[in-house]
Amino acid sequence: VAIVTGASSGIGLATARRLAECGASVVLTARRVDRLTDLAREIESAGGSAMPIAGDVTSLAEVNNVVAQTVDTFGSVDILVNNAGIMPLAPLAEARIDEWTAMVDVNIKGVLHFISAVMPHMIERKSGHLLSVGSLASRRPFPGGTVYSATKFAIRSLSWGLHLELGAAHGIRVTDIQPGFVSTELLDGDPDTAAAWAEAWSGRRTLQPDDVARAIEFAVTSPDHVS
Repeated sequence: VAIVTGASSGIGLATARRLAECGASVVLTARRVDRLTDLAREIESAGGSAMPIAGDVTSLAEVNNVVAQTVDTFGSVDILVNNAGIMPLAPLAEARIDEWTAMVDVNIKGVLHFISAVMPHMIERKSGHLLSVGSLASRRPFPGGTVYSATKFAIRSLSWGLHLELGAAHGIRVTDIQPGFVSTELLDGDPDTAAAWAEAWSGRRTLQPDDVARAIEFAVTSPDHVS
């Protein structure tokens, strides 16, 4: 049983498809419930199992509801894929504090909300896999994406700490996937920065959502003793 956040597009959508193909019952959550419903129908028509649940990762109440419905329906949460994220780009000098706050709320607090909700179930069963979609930006910030990079550095540090606290003691695996530039709807924010980014990548081959989904599939299907 896998919960995938941000499943309405991009990496989350591709991951949900792959995990369903592997035989997982997939809970699809995001704010755009119409897209989730369409994806659930697609997965079910292909012989898979999927359940769409609208949820905003910044709301702890909504996150707790997603996890409660998952446990009520399927009996457990084996895999959590923390994928939901935003990346509005702008120079720090513009001091777009509202955008900074939104990134912290979604990219960090949203991850913490879901971890807090699934952790008791995994600790009780001494089994589970907490996986977060981080970024190469956690190791190498770039102009216009400094705050975004900082949020992904937080995920990198959080994942390592979770591994140390939950691995040997509770049998819970932790993975931080760190892709580079992926062709998704994520790019947003200042038009000039976005245009410069697009120009810099013009003619280059970027990662596709399914490339990242394959890495996630590899991680969650590895044997239990592989961390």
